[in-house]
Amino acid sequence: MMKIMTIPIRSMGNLVPWWLVLLEGLAALIIGIYFITSPIASTILLVGILGWYWLVVGIFTIVSIFMDKTDWIWRAVTGILGILAGIVVISHPFFSAILVPTMVVTLVGMLAVAFGLVRLFWAMKEGWGAALAGVLNILLGLLILSHPLVSIVTLVYLAAILGIVGGIATIYLAIKMRS
Repeated sequence: MMKIMTIPIRSMGNLVPWWLVLLEGLAALIIGIYFITSPIASTILLVGILGWYWLVVGIFTIVSIFMDKTDWIWRAVTGILGILAGIVVISHPFFSAILVPTMVVTLVGMLAVAFGLVRLFWAMKEGWGAALAGVLNILLGLLILSHPLVSIVTLVYLAAILGIVGGIATIYLAIKMRS
């Protein structure tokens, strides 16, 4: 008979109040529902937040050069690139909502193909299981690369489903912590 290990929920209550866990679950659930009901608007919103993040981090990186001169050239370059990327994303939200996720999905597809090729190489030592995993990685990467816009939509819906399921699970955890 197999024994299932469980973590006592009451011990977690001492670290984090139940109502904070409940708020986290509600936020995840609301964001997940928003992603499902408005995938285009949520993508534009997320890319806009990313643009503001790049802008602010770029400014802070440039400012940090005046306090610490080490590696100032690299920090200046990354700061300027962050500022420029932030300005472009903020100035062109609709174009950026297509371009930025497409670049991310393309990178994921290329990494999947690369990891698949590495798995095929490992298959010489590890056996047919690694070869199968390598082939599946390559096929997934090629599928992502051949349909980047479909992959973006799938990514948004996957994030929505994870938000909804994670939110419900976190709300359940909060209720268990309270009782």
